[in-house]
Amino acid sequence: MAKTVRFHEYGGPDVLRVEDAPAGEPGPGEVLVRIEAVGLNRAEALFRSGVYIEQARSFPARLGAEAAGVVESLGEGVTGFRAGQAVSVIPTFSMNDYGVYAERAVVPAASLIARPDSVDAVAGAAVWMPYLTAYGALAQVGGMRPGDTAVITAASSSVGLAAIQIANRLGAVPIATTRSQSKKDALLKAGAADVIVTDEEDVTARVLDRTGGRGAEFAFDAVAGSGVTALAKAVAPDGTLFLYGALSGEPTPYPGFDLGMPALNMRTFLVHETTLNAERLRTAAAFIASGLRDGAFTPTIDRVFALDDIAEAHRHMERGAQFGKLVAVP
Repeated sequence: MAKTVRFHEYGGPDVLRVEDAPAGEPGPGEVLVRIEAVGLNRAEALFRSGVYIEQARSFPARLGAEAAGVVESLGEGVTGFRAGQAVSVIPTFSMNDYGVYAERAVVPAASLIARPDSVDAVAGAAVWMPYLTAYGALAQVGGMRPGDTAVITAASSSVGLAAIQIANRLGAVPIATTRSQSKKDALLKAGAADVIVTDEEDVTARVLDRTGGRGAEFAFDAVAGSGVTALAKAVAPDGTLFLYGALSGEPTPYPGFDLGMPALNMRTFLVHETTLNAERLRTAAAFIASGLRDGAFTPTIDRVFALDDIAEAHRHMERGAQFGKLVAVP
């Protein structure tokens, strides 16, 4: 038996229960991992609430797709890993099939990345989802080049902060947005070339002014909703507006026709576009690992919670006041 977080009905953080449940044995293509740290993502809050892109097939349901730990045992046919090896678990699977909010969890071998000695468990649980999301969209799909400008919304999130570091690594110019002044200095310290406080400033005007009227080659948006109109006006001709989240909870228009804008590219992005493509994952992991080795990439940790306090961790996540990643440890 292993301490495991499950929920028996949809609802707020209080539906989360820490229970003893069987971890199971790894089957073909699977690995049993002793979990040392779990990265928390808004996807889990949405799944728990019943408003995620997929519903729970049955209750009680598990959750969690990002973690770090040590391999305990290998299922049939698994190669490239060994018992006792430090690894990170990356999102490649449905939470209906696997969940890593636990002391021990069975996961697909395809979801594992070897964890370097220089990366501890907390960092190993915090780095991959944010950096793979940002790199997958901006570099692999968008083809970001030196000199490009990227407007990064919700920039104090773990993905936003990763996008700032990745843009800088690629020689691009990251412009961060945040709702209030309270996070401005921290975002500048984190590497943003400029910060737009959206409660006080006009996003479109500030971006156009910063880019000499050209507009940004990219907008990397976690908010969606009606705010995409202002972002679209700030995107350069042939630029791309990526939507990777929907924090606003509002319907999201396609503004191109209404604005009479030339060549607006607007597309969604999910991290699975990278994690489920072996070649994209290989190159993205190599790029991120190089940044971890030389210190260009450092995941920002907001708070570390005990797994027993997972309901409070979800409440903290839903308040939206964090700066960086939330992690839980068994």
